Amino acid sequence: MIRLPRLDDHPPGHFPDPRTALIEPNGLLAFGGDLSPSRLITAYANGIFPWYNENEPILWWSPDPRCVFHTDTLYPNRSLRRALREKAWQVTVNHAFRQVIRACAAPRPGQFGTWISPAMIDAYGTLHDLGYAHSVEVWEHERLVGGIYGVSIGRLFCGESMFSAESGGSKLALCALAALLRDWGFPLIDAQVSNPHLLDLGAEEISRAAFLREVATLVTAPFDEPCWRDIPAIPAQLVLERHCFPLAG
Repeated sequence: MIRLPRLDDHPPGHFPDPRTALIEPNGLLAFGGDLSPSRLITAYANGIFPWYNENEPILWWSPDPRCVFHTDTLYPNRSLRRALREKAWQVTVNHAFRQVIRACAAPRPGQFGTWISPAMIDAYGTLHDLGYAHSVEVWEHERLVGGIYGVSIGRLFCGESMFSAESGGSKLALCALAALLRDWGFPLIDAQVSNPHLLDLGAEEISRAAFLREVATLVTAPFDEPCWRDIPAIPAQLVLERHCFPLAG
């Protein structure tokens, strides 16, 4: 029988020690509570994230191992550069956050339902309004063809989801985000739980203990939140060929 701490009777700033999460299912830590900004920010600042299906209690996780991208090694590979060489795509930051999260929530081939419920969309939209959640978008003219979103605290970025409406759209968004964060001194992107697709993109697994040490340092590292604002659109080719995000902050 699984016994889990219930958060409903605790203030938003309270979570169990993530090192006490279950081994099976891997990383399950607690249930209940809410998706208020204060609870979500506390969760991410302690290496914890919500992941649950609609019409189920909120479940909170901190798996071991943890999947991460290191920004200093995440670059567009040759096949992506070749595939997108002739594309007149543009990359933007925080121009269409809610459009990105809704696209990430849309059903995908072979997938039944989605864990990004309307409540999650509303909660992360509020985090975006408060300056904690951000998106990178990829455009073909006026059409959104790819994107990624996540939560940023200090110099920690926790990726939540990404999507492609055209081949290469999510990969370009991820590489653009890595270039942006690399310029700002963010060493990693939390990808939460590994899968073959993330590992093929360059993610790796590290122990929860190592991840929590990184989190403790990064969330207290000073960073100027307004850097996320007013970043101009850039041609995708600058990310693909120069591996940078010019004029970022």
